[in-house]
Amino acid sequence: MESTQNLTPSFPTTYDIEQAVLERYQAGAKVSQPSLCCAVEYDEKYLEILPKEIIEKDYGCGDPTRYVNSGEIVLDLGSGTGKNCYIIAQKVGEKGQVIGVDFNDEMLKLARRYQSEIGAKIGYYNTRFVKGKIQDLSLDLEQVQNWLEKNPINSIEQFSQFEQECDRLRQQTPLIRDNTIDVVISNCVLNLVRPQDKEQLFDELYRVLKPGGRVVISDIVCDQDPTPKIMNDPELWSGCIAGAFGEDNFLKMFENAGFYGIEILQREERPWQVIDGIEFRSLTVRAYKSLKKTCSKDQHFIIYKGPWKQVQDDQGQIFYRGEKIAVSQQTYQMLTQSDSPYQPAIIAVSSSSEVQPIQSKTSCC
Repeated sequence: MESTQNLTPSFPTTYDIEQAVLERYQAGAKVSQPSLCCAVEYDEKYLEILPKEIIEKDYGCGDPTRYVNSGEIVLDLGSGTGKNCYIIAQKVGEKGQVIGVDFNDEMLKLARRYQSEIGAKIGYYNTRFVKGKIQDLSLDLEQVQNWLEKNPINSIEQFSQFEQECDRLRQQTPLIRDNTIDVVISNCVLNLVRPQDKEQLFDELYRVLKPGGRVVISDIVCDQDPTPKIMNDPELWSGCIAGAFGEDNFLKMFENAGFYGIEILQREERPWQVIDGIEFRSLTVRAYKSLKKTCSKDQHFIIYKGPWKQVQDDQGQIFYRGEKIAVSQQTYQMLTQSDSPYQPAIIAVSSSSEVQPIQSKTSCC
């Protein structure tokens, strides 16, 4: 896997980034702070049952909820008041599930306060809110808190025991297990993670998704790297500015984590803010986790429709317009399944012994 080094510029800071973010959003759970979000239009029919408090104290920069389907298991990173979760609860239906994860107790209390009321309105209960850090989705912070209450830390030895307990919890009772989620969404939260944790964050997105699952992420990006002055301003960190991803590097973070089919779904033309000549705007991206590798003696063929003369996939295989080409079973599935981002540009061709297979980099046999 290619390193993500230098994709998330890091400067030394004179404050605790996580504490600055926590305090800002604790305050935002008590009193609405409009400066924390961009203007976003949601489908009004999904907002009708939501309490005013949830809507007013929700902060985001896009609408990833529109890309979720019935029956899916969805994980919302940095779920806040639960607004996106409660919208999705209506879309996935009774057979779907929604898990919101946040590490802000005030936001979790607010989201959980309305679970019974909203469940009664829609006729089923399919939401759950858990405490954790989005860059460490294995660690259940409520279990950690319970352990600390019984085992306060007063020495290096006790701290070592604490670390061992955290490792045990990650392995034996993970907050979110491997390969269990259909869709991971996030709304203006990834930028709040410390630069040194961002590579781990993308690895966690990949880990929890089922093979073929996808992420839909709305976040703030910038056209230039934030300056040291911006990076050292706690208000700009908690305000979704200092931690913004470079627009040219954001998609590379998904690629380096192993995702494919990466595409920009929405890019705001006008910047949300301009600071020190740097433009900060909302971007919504979708990306897919690779399918499990499969081997088959059957030959699979596809034709790339065009309009480009040739295209290259994430594994480096080149497809020439109008030419029949042999691909591995895994690549065939990735290109032709109904929810594939490539499917509209691909013709699936029946196997034929008359066509000689072309060596494919993605072949696993």
